[in-house]
Amino acid sequence: MKEDEIYIRRCIQLARNGQNNVSPNPMVGAVIVCDGKIIGEGYHIRCGEAHAEVNAIRSVKDESLLKRSTIYVSLEPCSHYGKTPPCADLIIEKQIPRIVIGCQDPFIKVAGRGIQKLREAGREVVVGVLEEECRKLISHFITASTLHRPYIILKWAESADGFIDINRTDGTAAKLSTDHTSMLVHKKRAEADAIMVGTNTATLDNPSLNVRNWYGKNPLRVVLDKHLSLRRSLNLFDGNIPTLVYTLKEHPDTAHVEYLTLNHEKPLLPQIMADLNHRRIQTLLVEGGSRLLQSFIDDELWDEIYVERSESELVSGVKSPKIGSPNRYFIEKIFGIYTLHYTRENAR
Repeated sequence: MKEDEIYIRRCIQLARNGQNNVSPNPMVGAVIVCDGKIIGEGYHIRCGEAHAEVNAIRSVKDESLLKRSTIYVSLEPCSHYGKTPPCADLIIEKQIPRIVIGCQDPFIKVAGRGIQKLREAGREVVVGVLEEECRKLISHFITASTLHRPYIILKWAESADGFIDINRTDGTAAKLSTDHTSMLVHKKRAEADAIMVGTNTATLDNPSLNVRNWYGKNPLRVVLDKHLSLRRSLNLFDGNIPTLVYTLKEHPDTAHVEYLTLNHEKPLLPQIMADLNHRRIQTLLVEGGSRLLQSFIDDELWDEIYVERSESELVSGVKSPKIGSPNRYFIEKIFGIYTLHYTRENAR
């Protein structure tokens, strides 16, 4: 079992290479071992392209060795036709006798069927090696598959005395983040499929919500503008990045901007989460403002929260969101700044 854990851990390392490119698919890594030596490795590089198992098998120089090898994979091999053929079928075709799997796939079209297919073909299948680590690797994919909503990350910076901003109608916001921590926010943006703000933040800060201080793709910009009060001159509507506006009013789509009218008689956030899930938005980063962030917390619609704690005091202003009942958190010191990282389990 110790040897199996070593190779599954290598699968996890490989899988992370696809972090910014595979969504809405999960990150997956695969390793092929023969006579105690790695003869092939691969990971899922990009959504729509070959899966980890395929890339690992392709990397093997002498395919005759596959017939006496073990393939390690962090996630159950798929058993259905999607954008690519089933990986379970390829493993059977190549006559690989032993398969070690980190965790079962929660996706309804797989969900144990790949394991069953391999066993019915007479293969030895071991499941659950470093299962917790493998599930954590694909936590965003699991949330989308089981809760039918994006994995939601809330982020804000607050003063030492608990304010998120000064009171203002326009002008410059309180500077609570450093250049280095702002760079890390852009890293989180690059890892998300969509980024969301509310009307006040869009109006007062006029954010671009792009990835300019990190390498990666720009997320879909999402804004809740219930009464269509936002000016068309805002950066959100500059046409550089697709923008999605949720509103209570009817409005035709324009270039690079899509409007979706919500039902005012029903809670708004569940409607938005359902629509984003339908669009296959797997990870949503919510950056504010305070009212929008509090709405997510009150509705228990979050999976992680990052609170950057500045040493500065504002004395008065816009109060920070309140997380409420005790939740597990870790204190991280990054670039000399303390960040409270909250996580929760069994999110609804």
